[in-house]
Amino acid sequence: MTGFFSAASLLLLMGLMVFGAAAQEPALRVDAGQPLGAINPAVLGANYGPWALVSVDMTPAAAESGVTHLRFPAGRHGDTHGFTRQQLDLFMMQVRAWGAVPSVSVRLEGGTPEEAAEMVRYANLEKGYDIRHWSIGNEPDLYVGYTVERFNAEWRAFAEAMRAVDPDIVLIGPEVSQFPYTPEGDAYTNLRREWVRAFLEANGDLVDIVAVHRYPFPLSANLPPTTVEDLRQNAPQWEVVIDNLRTVIRETVGHDMPMALTEINSNWTHVIGGEASPDSFYHAIWWADVLGRMIRQRVDVVDYFVLATSGSDGAFGLISRYEVRPTYYVYPLYRRLGSALIASESPDPDVTITAALRDDGALTLIVVNRAPDARAYPLALTGFTPAGDAQVWRLDAEHNAAPVAPVVVADGSVLELPAQSVTLYILPR
Repeated sequence: MTGFFSAASLLLLMGLMVFGAAAQEPALRVDAGQPLGAINPAVLGANYGPWALVSVDMTPAAAESGVTHLRFPAGRHGDTHGFTRQQLDLFMMQVRAWGAVPSVSVRLEGGTPEEAAEMVRYANLEKGYDIRHWSIGNEPDLYVGYTVERFNAEWRAFAEAMRAVDPDIVLIGPEVSQFPYTPEGDAYTNLRREWVRAFLEANGDLVDIVAVHRYPFPLSANLPPTTVEDLRQNAPQWEVVIDNLRTVIRETVGHDMPMALTEINSNWTHVIGGEASPDSFYHAIWWADVLGRMIRQRVDVVDYFVLATSGSDGAFGLISRYEVRPTYYVYPLYRRLGSALIASESPDPDVTITAALRDDGALTLIVVNRAPDARAYPLALTGFTPAGDAQVWRLDAEHNAAPVAPVVVADGSVLELPAQSVTLYILPR
């Protein structure tokens, strides 16, 4: 009897060990029963302005892109040139034709509160454009001879004048450049962090969405061109950027506030034709990963820089004069992502997963593999039973956000992820 119980105990122990190993098997995990809140459609935004217009030939591409939020007039142009009523009218025609939401930045450097208030009056009262998102100036930390104290006072004067015309506008700021990407920061980026802190101390009662900008490359104009490996290693840093911003907000105003990246790209120079420049294939993979992190970190507005560029304006644009660039194809995938974020996690630092439920009940997954080799992981899916095969869309070296053959995707299914790829799965309810 003693030998029998010893053998039985051994078998039980071995079974528990096997079960434990299976439970710990690396897997892509999704819990449809753990809702994390609504995804703001404005995360699929881009900058757009008079200096970087979409050509007539590419207007259909802009309309079909999936870009949902357009920040006008894009970058420093608003402070150096301002914009006219006619330019705003054209912008609104395009916004409406493309089904996007407008965001307008009024001129701070060289502008006045009265001029800003008049633009709000013209747009929302006279023309009835109902523009909700407004910002004041662009990257004031880069103005020559300008101080944060002066900015805080002038921003408040502009904001109060604009709100007096339309109390319902949503104010975005301070939109400083190069927010810290490590917890400790450095001398240059920490100064921008303190601009945000001082701005919130002075204007936290007026601003509605706290916004910063970031372009990680190049760290210096004298460094070699950015590589694929640079982008691959950079992607996780964006979680630190958002953590840093959230920490500053909580420490300064005592509670969370909506956050925005109203200018974001990998590169601040006009580089073109490189292995990892903004017009490259791998840049699209990088951006799909970073955008997913923004969504999972609960950022409200993400405006890629920029919707369209050509010629001497560099390769920033999703759209060039006669064709779209690879990063454009990230948006048709994300526009098919559901609107209700749910919990997901990946065991692989090179593989990220974003999961959301659609209004029709379908479960959507976007899985990004940044690695130079293919990866495969089982899906640990709880709280959802698919009613059939999953639709699959893919962006990789052979597909431009194109549909591929449907596959069975359920709890325990193995997801095959090609090297350097973005895959969208739509699981029917």
